[in-house]
Amino acid sequence: MILKNNHGIALLITLSIISVLIAVSLELSRNARSAVMTTAAARDRLTLLHISSSGINVAMAMLVKDKKESQTDSIQEDWADPEKIIEVLNDIPFEDGNVSVIISDEISRIQVNALVQFPEGREPNNPQMFMWDRFLSYFVSQDDLLEEIEPGTIINSVKDWLDSGDDDAITGLNGAESDYYQTFEPPYSCKNGPITYLDELALIRGITSDLFYEHEKRPGISGYMTIYGITDVGAYEGKININTAELPVLTALLPLEDEPFAQEIFDYRQEKNDLEYMHDLSGLTWYKKVSGGSDITIDPELITNSSDLFRIKSAATLHEMKMTVTAVVQRKKDGKTGKHICRILSWEIL
Repeated sequence: MILKNNHGIALLITLSIISVLIAVSLELSRNARSAVMTTAAARDRLTLLHISSSGINVAMAMLVKDKKESQTDSIQEDWADPEKIIEVLNDIPFEDGNVSVIISDEISRIQVNALVQFPEGREPNNPQMFMWDRFLSYFVSQDDLLEEIEPGTIINSVKDWLDSGDDDAITGLNGAESDYYQTFEPPYSCKNGPITYLDELALIRGITSDLFYEHEKRPGISGYMTIYGITDVGAYEGKININTAELPVLTALLPLEDEPFAQEIFDYRQEKNDLEYMHDLSGLTWYKKVSGGSDITIDPELITNSSDLFRIKSAATLHEMKMTVTAVVQRKKDGKTGKHICRILSWEIL
């Protein structure tokens, strides 16, 4: 009887040990698989970073090449043509993964800090203020959700946010200094200096999230604005490249009564005869050649036809993983070699 009991205990011990070994083996296997998957994911993320970075470098090479060939910049050039970009990218195929690149002109956007005359930073820039009014009015007219937006309140409040010296002297009747923002929870102060991050605009009186951010199928004003473009003396010219500006910005450049003409300018730039562009965009008054444009004049303080600031969006895919790198670059002449290069001003990974 004792022998039988010993056999039963031995069997239980054996089964217990086997159960523990199975559990340990399964846990080790799970940990091993997790480690392999984590390592593979880290490898793929690193590969994606290299692929997307290659896209940025290809774009910068195209921009440098463009500078050698032309002193003006327009939507008619290779860097702005998706098919031309694909042709260049096809010359550097990847064993795994692929990349797509979009290059846009940063000077096609409204420079938010140009609303005030820096570096002094006190007086408003009147041509810019008029342009802001037309720009905001355009957005308000496009969407009933924005009908209560008051362009005057926004312009005066942005001016107060930018100008130096918080002395409670608000601009107009509806500007805003620190005492206004101190009533919020949490409270914050007026910047009284240049905007360094575009999202700062969303803190300013009158700029609602519906207006600032993309909303369903409607873009927000943030997509047409930039913080880049400071000169060596700390000023912001705020000139818009008429050769690359999108329709809302083109509308803002025109006198109010000529607003419908913006679409004519937009279409004129893109007209082709077979595969060739039909119109020369090298001058600053080419828009007068557009049908019905001979009597229209755009303030020359607001426009240019060249740019050395560009936004590059490089999107890479690999094994169902995605990574997007967005870089703002400045094209400039290298002081030592005398050759043009692209210097990266900002770098964002998503």
